[in-house]
Amino acid sequence: MIQYEKIEQAYERIKNVVLHTPLMKNNLLSEAYGANVYLKREDMQLVRSFKLRGAYNKISQLNKPELSRGIVCASAGNHAQGVAFACADLGVKGIIYMPAATPSQKVTKVKHFGREWVEVILTGDTFDDAKREALHQVKKSQSTFIDPFDDNEVAAGQGTIGIEILDDHATDPIDYLFVPVGGGGLISGLASYFKVKSPNTKIIAVEAEGAASLKASLDAQKLVTLSQIDAFADGVAVKTVGRLAFQVCSEWVHDVVTVPEGEICSTILKLYNDDAIVVEPAGALAVSALAHYQSEIQGKNVVVVVSGGNNDITRTEDIRERALLWEGRKHYFVIRFPQRAGALREFLTVLGPKDDIAHFEYTKKNNRQTGPALVGIELEEEKDFNPLVQRMRDANIDYHHLNGNPLLFEMLV
Repeated sequence: MIQYEKIEQAYERIKNVVLHTPLMKNNLLSEAYGANVYLKREDMQLVRSFKLRGAYNKISQLNKPELSRGIVCASAGNHAQGVAFACADLGVKGIIYMPAATPSQKVTKVKHFGREWVEVILTGDTFDDAKREALHQVKKSQSTFIDPFDDNEVAAGQGTIGIEILDDHATDPIDYLFVPVGGGGLISGLASYFKVKSPNTKIIAVEAEGAASLKASLDAQKLVTLSQIDAFADGVAVKTVGRLAFQVCSEWVHDVVTVPEGEICSTILKLYNDDAIVVEPAGALAVSALAHYQSEIQGKNVVVVVSGGNNDITRTEDIRERALLWEGRKHYFVIRFPQRAGALREFLTVLGPKDDIAHFEYTKKNNRQTGPALVGIELEEEKDFNPLVQRMRDANIDYHHLNGNPLLFEMLV
């Protein structure tokens, strides 16, 4: 556990650099869940995520010899932006390692904030790969590694969010605090502060289902490294949660909720369509968990940390596709059409008036007209699926439904 005094000291250190982001009541979410739901809008931070807090707190405390040797970090994007901002502001040279698959928007922002003070190196497939290369550079150059989460000073900086939340919601107790978790620096700081300053608040850790290293570790009662992860929610996609977060969460966190990536995508779209809030997958993670706690939070005061808004517009179709699949409004079939004229036209008659063919691809390169086709059908509502299937059966259409196949999405994107 991090001493709350250390978090308060961090706040004094960084308060003239970071924004005091708003704690905003969301009327639509409040109405939907029968609760008072407040969003802590760290997506509105200077670098559009909370990561600036921890990075600046850590780097600003380095001594002159450490600063002269420069700093190194590994990041999926948001920590990198915080480090880059701090390097440029404090005049420190930095090398930043990021996974090769990092969205281009995040890479561009890192270079923008760091200017001539930082060098960006893209390497490996995941954060863990990038971290391995970063630590090799640290050993070679004797520079200082700025860990994105497993560091007391970094976590103390992230914990300053708790000071702002409690200051802005001083009149009523906070019953629930939902916190997104990747490596766990944010929840390490917040849980440490709340357990002293608001001990009756139930803290809910929220992980992406495809990278739930905290839950796996808590279940095993020891740190667990996942053999593979879904890196879609890149801001929280780590194979091993930090030791600090494991220790803090083992004692102070009320529950851990895991959210499917498709549900996260659905939340991203709802936040944009309902409130014009642009968030990345990690930023929508904790909001998604509200649906998993619907009965518990009714009538309660609930705070949700919206951790980041660094979403790449080129990912929009990817996000929409995942959302539709999770919502049950898009279905893929392999259909073997009879080898005769008019077979495709007959298939179109089984579609409902609001069903839409969103994907059609013959699977054979040669003589494709006689081969099976991959067909994607978008429905207006999930309940339209069973009637569609029944009509296909009645028409003796030879089909195979693919939505349960874990390789489907990889085939499409």
